[in-house]
Parts: sequence; structure tokens; C-alpha cells
Amino acid sequence: MVEELVGVVAAVGAGALVYVASAARVVKQYERGVVFRLGRLHGDVRRPGFNLVIPAVDRMRKVNLQIVTMPIPAQEGITRDNVTVRVDAVVYFKVVDPSAAIVNVEDYRFAVSQMAQTSLRSIIGKSELDDLLSNREKLNQGLELMIDSPAVEWGVTIDRVEIKDVSLPDTMKRSMARQAEADRERRARLINADAEYQASKKLAQAAHQMADTPSALQLRLLQTVMAVAAEKNSTLVLPIPVELLRFLERGAQPAAESPGRPRDAGDVESANRTEPTDRTEPTDRAEPTDRAEIEERAVDLTEQRTVDLTEQAGEAMERLRRAVEQ
Repeated sequence: MVEELVGVVAAVGAGALVYVASAARVVKQYERGVVFRLGRLHGDVRRPGFNLVIPAVDRMRKVNLQIVTMPIPAQEGITRDNVTVRVDAVVYFKVVDPSAAIVNVEDYRFAVSQMAQTSLRSIIGKSELDDLLSNREKLNQGLELMIDSPAVEWGVTIDRVEIKDVSLPDTMKRSMARQAEADRERRARLINADAEYQASKKLAQAAHQMADTPSALQLRLLQTVMAVAAEKNSTLVLPIPVELLRFLERGAQPAAESPGRPRDAGDVESANRTEPTDRTEPTDRAEPTDRAEIEERAVDLTEQRTVDLTEQAGEAMERLRRAVEQ
């Protein structure tokens, strides 16, 4: 009797273990369980952890609530400004209503994929090429709204949509490259012309300033010579400026007009030209002698002035050399 009772208890225990093993369901933290009893939705969504269902009566389907990253295949379309492009994107979505995701749509992943492709082609046709290249944030928002509207009924929410790449034809790439190059060249020419205009204004002001003070030109020459000589890697050829010779000539004129020195040939000739002569009177026999003396004096005076100018130029060059060495 006791042995039969022990056997019955053992059989009941074994059956209970088999029942529990067949009825036990474990739902993970990122999942939710939807139970169908005899084909009908039963009860609330099962939470994560250990759950029991009736074997052969209940059927549980698990739904992943993690964010799904789904790439959208590249879609080819024609933009509003008649440019053929290929655009691909990526969709981030997740399930917020597991019951609706199982009941309202056969395969929510496939449905979201097809809706994303259709919406992407629609966005391409409504947008211009410049918007696809530079205003992607606005297009991403519009694409997200287009996909999210029908996805709400499927228990799915769209987290975000991003356009990954826009492929252009080779001819369009070359045209855009030429356009960008021409625009950069135009801006470079404008900047260069503006710089030349500003530089010309400054040079004109400097020229007026140096015309008022001729010594400024000499100071500028010395500064340039010192700047070039500081490198000590080139041969410096220093020309004598015309202004320096004019300055020396003006300094030599007062000395030439002093009482102790004779006047030059130009003065004598101008004096002779200013003296009135009567063409009807006969020419004096002493006139050739006077002209010879005048020409001889003019030659002597020219040689003396040449020597003086040479000495003064040598002294000026010596001062310049000393200034450069200092």
C-alpha cells in the first residue's frame, strides 16, 4: 500500500515537473512577451523574468524593444531641378507597443524598411540638389515625419533618420568642380584688385608726402639698403638717384654764382643773347676773339663743375657706405 502511494506521488511529481518545464517562459530585460490563448490576445504584456503559460493552449511571442538600426538601400531618383542622384540613408526605430507590433502588422521590420525606401524616393523628388548636399537636417526631419506617421499604428516609433551619402553622376561632379573653381578664382581676383586699389592709394599718399619732403626719399633709400644688406647673401648694386644729383647741383649753383668765380657758358650765352645788337651795323673784328675766350672759359667751367660734382658724388657714396656698414 505504501509502495503504491509512493509510486503515485512520484508520478504526480514527475508530471508536475514536466508541466512546469513546458509552461515556463523566461523573458529577458529588453524583451516583452505577448500571449495568445487559443489564437486570441490574452492579458497584458508579460514583463521580464519568469512567466508561466498553459501548454498547448497559450503561445507566447517575444518582442525586442531595443533600438533597431536599419540601413535603407540606395534609391535612385530625379530631383526637382532634374538631376539624377542616388541617396542612401539609415533609420533608427524601436517598438513601443508590443501588442500592436504583433497584431497590426505582419512583419514590422519589413514594413518600416519599405516605408523608408518609399519616403526616401519621395523626398528626392521634392528636393533640389543644393538641399540634398547642404540642408540635410531639414530633409532628415521631413523623412522622419513621413515614416513615423504610418509607423505609429504598428506600435513603432522612429527615433531618427539620417541621410548617409548622395552619389552624383560624373558629369555633374565635373560641372560642380568647374563652378566652384570659377567662383574661387572670381573671389581671388576681387581680393587682389581690392588690395591693388588700397596699395595704390597708400602709394599715392606716400608720393605726395615725399614730394613735399625730398629728404624722405633719401631716408627711404637708406632703409631699403640697410634691409637688403642685413641678409648678407646677395650683391648690392646701389644706383645714384637723380634726386641726389639734383640736390648736389643745387648746392653747386650758389658757389658758381659767387663773385670770385666766372659765370658758366650758359650765363654768358644768355647775357650775349639779351644784349641788343644792331644787325645793320658791321660786325666787329674782335668778336671772334671774344667768342673763343667765352668758349674756353665755358669749357674750363664745365670741367671744374664736373670735377666738383664727381667729388661731391664720391663723398655722398662714402657717407652711404658708412651708413650701410653701421
